[in-house]
Formats: sequence, C-alpha cells, structure tokens
Amino acid sequence: MGSLSRAQSFSSPPQVSSSPVDLNSASRRALPTPYDSVFPQTEYLGPTIGVSSSAPVSPLSDFLWGHSRWLKDHQISISGWVDAGYNASSSNHSNEPMTYDIVPNSVQLDQAVLQAERLPDTVQTDHVDWGFQFDGLYGMDYRYTTAQGYFSQQLLQENKLYGFDPVIANVQVYVPQIAEGTLFTIGRYISPADIEAQFAPENFLYTHSLMFSYDAYTQTGVNAAIKFNDTWTLLLGVNAGDDIAPWAPAAQPTGQAMLRWVSPTNNDSLWGGADSVNNGQFTANHDNLQEFNLTWSHRFNPGFFTETEAYYLDQWNAYMGGTCNFGPVTAFGGGGCGAFIPGMSTAWGAVNYTEYKLNDSNFLSVRNDWLDDVNGERTGFASQYASWTVGVTHQFSALTEIRPEIRYERSLSGALPYNDGTKRDQYTFNMDIIQSF
Repeated sequence: MGSLSRAQSFSSPPQVSSSPVDLNSASRRALPTPYDSVFPQTEYLGPTIGVSSSAPVSPLSDFLWGHSRWLKDHQISISGWVDAGYNASSSNHSNEPMTYDIVPNSVQLDQAVLQAERLPDTVQTDHVDWGFQFDGLYGMDYRYTTAQGYFSQQLLQENKLYGFDPVIANVQVYVPQIAEGTLFTIGRYISPADIEAQFAPENFLYTHSLMFSYDAYTQTGVNAAIKFNDTWTLLLGVNAGDDIAPWAPAAQPTGQAMLRWVSPTNNDSLWGGADSVNNGQFTANHDNLQEFNLTWSHRFNPGFFTETEAYYLDQWNAYMGGTCNFGPVTAFGGGGCGAFIPGMSTAWGAVNYTEYKLNDSNFLSVRNDWLDDVNGERTGFASQYASWTVGVTHQFSALTEIRPEIRYERSLSGALPYNDGTKRDQYTFNMDIIQSF
C-alpha cells in the first residue's frame, strides 16, 4: 500500500527531533493528502516521496524514549499491535478459498506484530538520509506472508496453524540529488502492487479479497522509487521472486517496473505495471508468479472515494493450488503437491473498494471482488469466483478499533470449492479488534 506506516497514525505527543532539518519536515513536498485521516490509507497507492517522516510516537516508543536518549535522538520508533478476530460461517470444515481466517466458526489470533523503524526524511533536499524497517509477525496470518527461506519450514514442512514470520526487514537510503528525490530499499519488503496489505491496521476491511489472497505478498531485493515531479514517480527493482528469499532453492532474478501518476487536480491516480517478471517456471516446489497490476483511484472528496484494481498472473508447469505444502493433511491444506498442470496457468482478478466517511470515528467499506482461476493453479479449483463484502470500521481511539462485516462468496462456474470441496458458496460474518501499543 501507499499509506503511511502504522507508527505515523497515533494520536500522541509529537516526536522531538534532534535535527533542525527534521523539524522542517512538518511541511510537505507533494500534493496535499487526498484522503481523510479516518481511513487507514491517506495517500494514493505507490511510493510517495516528499511526505513528512516526522510523526506522533506510539505509547511504547514514548516509554522507551523516556529510558533511552539514543532511540529518541535517532527517531527510532518501536510500536506494534495485536489483532484478534472471529467468524461465523455457513461452512463447518474450512473457509477456504477465503483466506486468513480459514478456521470456521472460531476465534483466532490473526497477528501480533512488533515494529521497529526509522523513516528517512524525504521532504528535505540537502542531504542523504537513511532508515530501516523491521516487522515481526506471530499468528495465523503467517501462513500468507511466509516466503521460502524465511523460517518457511513452519508452513511448508510442518503445516503449523500458527507461526512467526519477519515480514519486513530492510534498510532505506534517500538521495535527494537524483531527480526530485530517490528512495532505495534493500532487503525484504511488501509487494507494492495492491490496494490491500498484509498488516491488519492498513486495510479497509477485516477479510481480504479473493484476488489479493492469491497474488504476491513479499519480495526480497533492491528497488528504487524515483520522483520526477508531483505527478510522476517510477519504481524499478530486482528481487529473488515473489515470496522467496535470495538463498532459497526457488530464487531467481526477477524484474519489477511500476509507474505512479497523480492528476494535477489531485482527484485521480493510476498505479501499475510489472510487479514481477522472469522465466515464469514453477521452481523447487514453489510458485513463480508473473504479475501485472493496475489500480485507478478516484476521490469525490477526502471522505468519499473509490479504488479499482485489476491484475493478470501466469506461470509455467505448476501444480493445482500452487506452492507445495508437505505438512500434515488438514481441511485447510497440506500433504504435498496438487495435480501437475503442464504448460501455462493463468489467473485474472479485479476488485473495487468504495469508502465513505460516516464521522470522525467511523467509515463504511463496500468491496466487490472477482477472480478467474482459469486452471485452478491458485485456489485448487478451476473456477471463476465472486465475493461481496460490506463492513464498518469503528475507532474507539487512535489505538483501538473494531471491524465487523458481512460477506458472501460464490463459485460462478459450478465448482464446489468451499467447505473442503463440498459447497458452491459461503456466507460469513467476520469481526476483528485491533489494539495498538
């Protein structure tokens, strides 16, 4: 996502900077923020260079800064959150191909995240600045962030329901002398293409769209976000492949090129391109997705906007259901590889989010979602799917929010993908609570 980091959303006393340059970062070297602060996403998708890195501190950072002058002087923020959820489902064995809260009619710990970061100051233009990000996640959601080579035996060999994953681990270098500012990221980072994100506080709804559930999650490599002006920003990168560490057996050089456009009126944005391109061969029992995305965002006003994303995926000589999980057989997967699919497998997807601010503590989300898994490589069933979701986010405070929603999804092609391969459709009521610290 193109939104600010979680550490930039707390309502608490502002950071005290040791640098006069950082103090000047309260200004903005970009078009005005397009969306109201009630939403988890306040910027258009894609890299936003020229937005202040100065932010309120979390309660945990406030405590640690009171005991460590070094952390405070270097503006190193340490924060996190716990996200727990519940679903009531028409299925009783498995909620798949819906993802994340896959165990029906249950309470689960989705994610407990500890985040440490320092964000480069990309507003100033007179010196090179640096930063880093590290986010460690424990919970059921690790099943969807796992990359081969990062403690991946928990999922791919043992099929544990809960596990740990270092979802983000990178360093950043900002060089203002290249174009109107260039930000280099080296290490593991979130795949930049989507409206949705892996971390709970950065999403409009609790559950995820079907199309998001089956594309790339993280990448490890080097990318450069190059700002030419307030309208155009280019992202170029090389990584080891989608959800693959450079030292893993499936790793191979993978290119990335995406472009961000924001209209001079600041009412429209396009963000898209090639998220991952290489030879496309399924390798070492792991997916090797070729992915192309495009998102159009349009705001009617800061409290009312819509975002629509479409993608195309393919790969060669893959297996039904994708990356092989050799752990114990369960209702939600495991037991080895699916059936071999010779030649090219393809998938198409589209999703629309429409967001409306109800008041300063509540907003409404409506999501319409479509996925065509042509060969069954992504979900294990050759089918077209659609899902419809309506939810409300209520913020008790800057640190606590609740997200109830209702969702209906259906195979449009007559397949029976739901409830462990026995039903054509599924109804769910889902709700989570996020407590930040």
